[in-house]
Amino acid sequence: MENNNETPQPISIELTENIAEGTYSNLAVITHSTSEFVLDFIRVMPNVPKAKVQSRIIMTPQHAKRLMKALQENISKFEAQNGVIKEGVSDVQFPMTFGGPQGQA
Repeated sequence: MENNNETPQPISIELTENIAEGTYSNLAVITHSTSEFVLDFIRVMPNVPKAKVQSRIIMTPQHAKRLMKALQENISKFEAQNGVIKEGVSDVQFPMTFGGPQGQA
């Protein structure tokens, strides 16, 4: 008989120096199919008519929902410490198309 009361083992996560530097993004385009969510992170620069996807993350719908909940929780904590994040109009003009389907950030 299986023991369902086993404690999960901690996961060792490696963060390489290159990845630790991070990548700046000021636009996210989100698309999905029945089996996955695709998050494209883009850096749009002022007065530059073309922007490239800096990073693409592909995840299952279940992981996308966990990410959404984690972001909601962290935004709530941030706003509790720092005040409400203002959702003002940026200098980026919409709609923007980059040769793919339109998404929402």
